[in-house]
Amino acid sequence: MRIETLYRYPVKGLSPERLKRAALSAGGYFPGDRLFAIENGPSGFDAAEPVHQPKIKYLMLMRNESLARLKTRYDDASGDLVIHEGGQEVLRAATANGEGHAAIARFFSGFMPEELRGEPKLLTAPPTYRFTDSRSGFVSIINLASVADLEQRLGQPVDPLRFRGNLMVSGLAPWAENDLVDRELTGPGGLRLQVIKRIERCAATNVDPETGARDMQIPKALMKNYGHVDCGIYCRVLADGALGEGDGLVVAEAPARLGIA
Repeated sequence: MRIETLYRYPVKGLSPERLKRAALSAGGYFPGDRLFAIENGPSGFDAAEPVHQPKIKYLMLMRNESLARLKTRYDDASGDLVIHEGGQEVLRAATANGEGHAAIARFFSGFMPEELRGEPKLLTAPPTYRFTDSRSGFVSIINLASVADLEQRLGQPVDPLRFRGNLMVSGLAPWAENDLVDRELTGPGGLRLQVIKRIERCAATNVDPETGARDMQIPKALMKNYGHVDCGIYCRVLADGALGEGDGLVVAEAPARLGIA
């Protein structure tokens, strides 16, 4: 399969950032992905002892489609979060200090007051944790052929970014990714990925990632047309390697060994 595009989502629920290359480390997450979440009232998250929390405790597209109107960027060098709305910069705040956190809280309090259950608070993931929907959401892959097949069934365009994946790939038959669970994928520089599960889709995919309109019913369409609500696969990184646009991933001949940590 060929990697067409790579994306990271530095803040859970906010907009994607396209990357040219990404270096993956064994046992790690996709770089720069889901580093932050915005707590929607007290969530119980403790950075000292991180435990996976249901996504409903954070601002997220499944319930807060207005987030799609914001275009965000995280600056790795400065640690600043930059937010644009309507083509204008509306916030630039540091994620590493209290003043920046307060500015981010004020912004979301003003942006979506009726959707908040309490003070919105920026949460930062410790090194070994990320704010992924799934405990095993290390790296996600979306098969563009599957999205195209769904488009054909629905008779209207479906933006692959609705599925918020890290790697968008071509070269697989539609829905062939569903048969790759427990298989290994190899890539440049010795990269090895193990496919660990299919990704079940929720109502977040109903939201147009550009306009914020809740204009489709993707899980319902998946179930009606295919008998499941899956689109995409999660992978665990078994061995280091870097990926870029145009690089290839090859499915290993034999199933991966089970029980690999």
